[in-house]
Amino acid sequence: MPDQNKIDRLNAELDRRRDDLIALTQDLIRIPTLNPPGENYRLICEYLRDRLAPRYFQCELIRAHDTPGDSEKYPRWNVVARREGARAGECVHFNSHTDVVELGEDWTRDPFGGELDGDRIYGRGACDMKGGLAASIIAAEAFVDTFPDFAGAVEISGTADEETGGFGGVAYLAEKGFFAPTRVQHVIIPEPLGLDCICLGHRGVWWAEIETKGRIAHGSMPFLGDCAVRHMGAVLNEMETALYPALAQKRTEMPVIPKGARQSTLNINSFHGGQDEPEPDFTGLPSAMVPHSARMVIDRRFLIEENIEDVQKEITDLLEKVKSERDGFSYGIREIQRVIPTMTAKDAPVVTSVASAIQNVLGKPAEYVISPGSYDQKHIDRIGQLKNCIAYGPGILELAHQPDEYVEVSAMIDSAKIMGQSLIDLLVD
Repeated sequence: MPDQNKIDRLNAELDRRRDDLIALTQDLIRIPTLNPPGENYRLICEYLRDRLAPRYFQCELIRAHDTPGDSEKYPRWNVVARREGARAGECVHFNSHTDVVELGEDWTRDPFGGELDGDRIYGRGACDMKGGLAASIIAAEAFVDTFPDFAGAVEISGTADEETGGFGGVAYLAEKGFFAPTRVQHVIIPEPLGLDCICLGHRGVWWAEIETKGRIAHGSMPFLGDCAVRHMGAVLNEMETALYPALAQKRTEMPVIPKGARQSTLNINSFHGGQDEPEPDFTGLPSAMVPHSARMVIDRRFLIEENIEDVQKEITDLLEKVKSERDGFSYGIREIQRVIPTMTAKDAPVVTSVASAIQNVLGKPAEYVISPGSYDQKHIDRIGQLKNCIAYGPGILELAHQPDEYVEVSAMIDSAKIMGQSLIDLLVD
């Protein structure tokens, strides 16, 4: 653990910056970076640049050209800010995504108001993860001001599209070498996994679209056609009776939270069969047609003990079984995305540093967890080939994507102290 006098100096400085932390968090929430479609990405990157450049961070705005969703109307912008130390050393990088999900219903607060009520700041993205971004910025600024002779470098990035896969954000930057182990040695992603929790990684993901095929006919004479929706119903029945019970038996040693995610899971993400949905202002009736196609998107989350090829085979075997039992059954399957599970070792330098800081600041040992869903660590690991990466930040996981989302100021202060102590450990002592 670093010298306690140094820790006390930094903590006192962070306490003095409480009002600045609140204002910064509110400013970030008030920039509505909704994704999809990807609004105001450049605006928030320019805000972060204008904040950090006067503090001697070298800032780059990087557009992820030709990535999914990138267009002239909705360009995918990212910012990377780097502050070099007084001497050679390693680089600690704080990565936060700037995009937020749709609002949904049932808000009782202004989703983009950044309202402060007691210890809570409300707004879309407050928890996931503009509070974490703000805490990492305050921690980094306080650190470089308190210890200007630090070794190595401190980096902060604000990146696009994590909520839709991260391909216009961290994946693009990793492909361009921003997360190469020769350039960056430690990464902390301030996702809201719990103030005393170090997230070592995440489960795997396999998304696919299944299509069952039929033959179109008049709805009054369905015997002349072949209903693709009924064929898809047979697929759903096989999932319910065979696949779901089998997945419930697959358990992991990964410390996934919540505990219900310590098994393999399958979600039916969407289902469509038959005619397209009419426009909202259409007042007519549907035509009488037998649907010739039905499509279903599945979201399969798998464990580090599982093999991606076996995960795919479970689905194709299920479809082949239905085909062998059902006349006229025909199907197609298309992979949408795959993410391999990742888990950083508990003895990795960034893990041990943050764990020591949690013990010192909170007075209790760190918990080690795994995220049920993936986040941008997947790209830092697989594309950047950088293993020394964790998620750690303020916020309550269950509040993410919810109405009246909030982040607690006290949690942001504590997490900033933990991030700051880790900077002392990795770049000063």
